[in-house]
Amino acid sequence: MLEHRRRTTPRGAKAALTGAFALLTAGLLAGFGQLSPAPAEVETVSDSESLQAQQTGQWLTGYWHNFDNGSTVMPLSEIPSEYNLVAVAFAENHPTLDGGITFDLASEELGGYTDQQFRDDVAAVQAEGRKVIISVGGELGHVDVTNATQARNFADTTYALMQEYGFDGVDIDLEHGINAQYMSDALHDLSGRAGSDLIITMAPQTIDFQSPNREYYKLASNISDILTIVNMQYYNSGSMLGCDDQVYSQGTPDFVAALACIQLEMGLSPDQVGLGLPAVQSAAGGGYMAPSQVVRALDCLEAGTNCGSFSPDTPYGPIGGVMTWSINWDATSGYAFADTISARLAGGPGDGGPTDEPTDEPTDEPTDEPGDCTSPAWSSDTVYTSGDVVSHGGSEYRAQWWTRGEEPGTTGEWGVWRLVGTC
Repeated sequence: MLEHRRRTTPRGAKAALTGAFALLTAGLLAGFGQLSPAPAEVETVSDSESLQAQQTGQWLTGYWHNFDNGSTVMPLSEIPSEYNLVAVAFAENHPTLDGGITFDLASEELGGYTDQQFRDDVAAVQAEGRKVIISVGGELGHVDVTNATQARNFADTTYALMQEYGFDGVDIDLEHGINAQYMSDALHDLSGRAGSDLIITMAPQTIDFQSPNREYYKLASNISDILTIVNMQYYNSGSMLGCDDQVYSQGTPDFVAALACIQLEMGLSPDQVGLGLPAVQSAAGGGYMAPSQVVRALDCLEAGTNCGSFSPDTPYGPIGGVMTWSINWDATSGYAFADTISARLAGGPGDGGPTDEPTDEPTDEPTDEPGDCTSPAWSSDTVYTSGDVVSHGGSEYRAQWWTRGEEPGTTGEWGVWRLVGTC
C-alpha cells in the first residue's frame, strides 16, 4: 500500500553494499532532553552576497555520488558553493569488523578521479567554510548496528574515516531498518571522541516518523542532544498522515509542511528539521516538486505564508534547511534546485504575493503577445531546456531551465516557465 522510498539505483556502483539488516520495532518515545544548537555560522567563497547570507544559519545539503548512475559524474571541486553541507554517498560495510564501515573511492567510475584528488577536494571545500560528511546506507546499503559490539565497531570505523579523510561527521541513511538503542550508543560514542563540532544528520523515509514506535523516531529522540538535522526524504512515499492526522499526497507543499510538522512538534528544535526533495524528476520514482513549490513549503512552515490546505497553528521560524538527492542530479538541470533554494534561504519567507526574487532574472526577452500560438504544444513527457518555447492553455511560455512534466502556468513566479504572452 505504501510505496517504498528509495534512491535511484547506481548502475554498477561501488556504493552497492552487502549484508543483511534486521527491521526492529518496539518501545515508546523517550522524552526529549537538551536540543542541539543551530549550525555554526560559516562563510563561503562566492561572488554572490546572497549566497554568503544563505550560508550563515541554514543548511543546503546535497548528496555527492561516488558512482556513475547516468546523471552527472563530477569531482567534489565542481560542487557549487550553494551547497554548504556535502554528503558523500556512500560508505560500505567493513570487510572484517561487524557493524563497521569503510570507504572506497570509485575512481574508475568517476573518470580516473584519484584518492588524493578526493582528499584534496575535501580539504578545499572545508577551507571555504563548508562541511563534508560521509553517508552510510542508501537504497542498497545494509549496515547492522544491533548489538554492543557492532555499535562499538561503527563508532571506531566512522571516527577512523573522519581522521583519514577529514570528514566532519556522518549521515545515517539506512533504508532497511535501524536499531535506535544501539545506533544511539554508537553515535554518542562517536560524539565523545569527535567533540561538539561533530555533524550528525539522518535521512529517514516518511514512514519512519508516522509513529513514536518507529526506530528512526526513537533515534531522533535519543540523540537530540547531539543531532544536527533530520532531512526527511519527502519522495517515493505515496500518501501519508500529517501532524493533524489528515492524509496528504506526496509532491505537494501541503505534504511536506504537514509531515515536517511531526518532527517540529515531537520536540526537535526547528534548526534540527530539514526538507529532503529530489533535485529533478528523474532523481526519484515519485514525489518530485518544482523548486518553487519547495519554497512554498518553507514559507508555510517558517512564516505561515504561501500555505495551502495545511497551515501550522504557529509558524516555526527558520528551520534547519533543505536537502536534495542529489548534487549530481541537480547538475543535469543547470543547478536549478540549488539556485532557487539558496536564494530563498538567503532572502527569507515570502508574504504569499509577488516577491522581489524573480525580478533579478533577465528581462530583455520578448514579452509582446505573439498572436496565434505558433510554438509546439507542451507535452508532459518531453524534456525542455532553457529557451524552449511551448504553447499551453492559450498562452506561450519560455523554459528558464531544464524541465520535464511541470505544467506551464502552474509553477508560479519562481517556477521554470515564464509567460511570454497570450495567443
